[in-house]
Amino acid sequence: MFEIRAEPIEVRAVEAAVVAPAQGAVVTFAGVVRNHSQGKPVSYLEYDAYAPLAVKAFEQIAEEVHARWSAPCAIVHRVGRLEIGEASVVIAVAAAHRHDAFAACQYAIDRLKQLAPIWKKEVTPAGDWWVEGDALHPCNVNG
Repeated sequence: MFEIRAEPIEVRAVEAAVVAPAQGAVVTFAGVVRNHSQGKPVSYLEYDAYAPLAVKAFEQIAEEVHARWSAPCAIVHRVGRLEIGEASVVIAVAAAHRHDAFAACQYAIDRLKQLAPIWKKEVTPAGDWWVEGDALHPCNVNG
């Protein structure tokens, strides 16, 4: 399961995509919108993505995870406006043992941040900023 979608992500559906009889551990990462960033209040986030390439990046990440840990991996990321508390990304990895499942899931989110053409805009009372890594880029200051 590799998707870019506007609708809320069903965490259990992402997990179900990787569960198998040979897997004894499932680790799920959910990135959730928080109400602050770098000391500033956040009202909501907006995500945009180039979906065809993002899905290809997800597939590449899953291939890397499988090659290294023999573990299936599913990745779903949202686009559009997300409110505080909503999941922006869900990654599920299953492996025979918990150590590999945790390591593979950590690897998958780190690689997603490196490879996927997905952009995040933080909307705050003071203005809007596109976020790249840890840097904020003003794009439409409201005040």
